[in-house]
Amino acid sequence: MISLQFITHATERYTYFEGAQVALEGGCRWVQLRMKDTSLEVMQQTALQVQELCKSYNATFILDDQVELAKHIGADGVHLGLKDMPISEARCYLGTDFIIGATANQFSELQQHWKDGADYIGCGPFRYTSTKQLLSPLLGIEGYRKILQAMESHHCSLPLVAIGGILSSDIQVLKSLGISHIAVSGGILNAPNPQKETQTIINLLQ
Repeated sequence: MISLQFITHATERYTYFEGAQVALEGGCRWVQLRMKDTSLEVMQQTALQVQELCKSYNATFILDDQVELAKHIGADGVHLGLKDMPISEARCYLGTDFIIGATANQFSELQQHWKDGADYIGCGPFRYTSTKQLLSPLLGIEGYRKILQAMESHHCSLPLVAIGGILSSDIQVLKSLGISHIAVSGGILNAPNPQKETQTIINLLQ
């Protein structure tokens, strides 16, 4: 499990491909291609380009939502939200060779994903973020603390990836809770120097 996951989004400065490129140049080795409200044709074209880019950096390439496309192009895995294909169904379709990540906002969701065969949990949002629509309730520090306590009491060792508006300045307090994996999008792409910010985040997570 890579400590830093980069989630793509298009900005005025960067396309999806360019955003993935600057994160990889900064040392990130896990990219999730998230393209909402995009045709399957455009998504497949972009996915193939980003996939090749990830291969050149020996980085893990994950597709958001698109289980069939992930299998078709041979992505490393897929990340599924609460309203996407159920984890158990995706696992049956993809088998054991693909990584499956799942979104959770509370422990009951996380526990079900664990039982259904998820490999990791994207848990959030930590705070408000404009890069995702229809946000679940914000967790903040106390929300993560409660989820981590529930995981410990239920002997759930599934990797938990904090996500949602996280900045480099948040990493120390998240680490103090026991969180060692985070997903970042705007915190990297909105930085004056995204490559340098990526490296800073990676160093802080070590």
